Amino acid sequence: MAAAASPTSPALTLAFVAAVIAAACLSAEAVWLDLPQSGTKCVSEEIQSNVVVLADYAIMYESHPSSHPTIAVKVTSPYGNTLHHSENATVGQFAFTTTEAGNYLACFWIDSTEKGSGISVNLDWKIGIATKDWDVIAKKEKIEGVELELRKLEVAVQAIHQNMIYLKARQGSRNANILQLWHLQGYFQKKKLI
Repeated sequence: MAAAASPTSPALTLAFVAAVIAAACLSAEAVWLDLPQSGTKCVSEEIQSNVVVLADYAIMYESHPSSHPTIAVKVTSPYGNTLHHSENATVGQFAFTTTEAGNYLACFWIDSTEKGSGISVNLDWKIGIATKDWDVIAKKEKIEGVELELRKLEVAVQAIHQNMIYLKARQGSRNANILQLWHLQGYFQKKKLI
């Protein structure tokens, strides 16, 4: 007599874990920034190359009902290339595909003459598969329900795989650097320089 599959079978557990990972990968990050009267507030994100980035930002007017302050925004790549620059903005957005891996930096500051108190800015930053418009994809490809969810999972798994390859390569280069330092330390000790 064959045993019935338990509700906690490995296949079911694996499917549940994959769904949780996919849901985490599909989320976007919204951040509230409180800009000081003078100075800059920056947000950075480490992103690998060839990844789509979309962001919307807007000033929150609750603390400034009668005035209309403006901000300046500058987004730079890991090598300092300017990807977006805007001045006298109250709302805006930027979009780009990364060309190099590393920390991408978005900096905000108040540029209006109406300084008063600080300003709050809402930044909705989406990276990778979180930038996909699944409603449009579903209509275009005429998929829905379980098939749509499976497509989302497939894209999430591909993104996770690419991220794992990136992290493994980055860890490999770090290990190589440690090995070089260890070798140099041995060499200098052998030569009695340290």
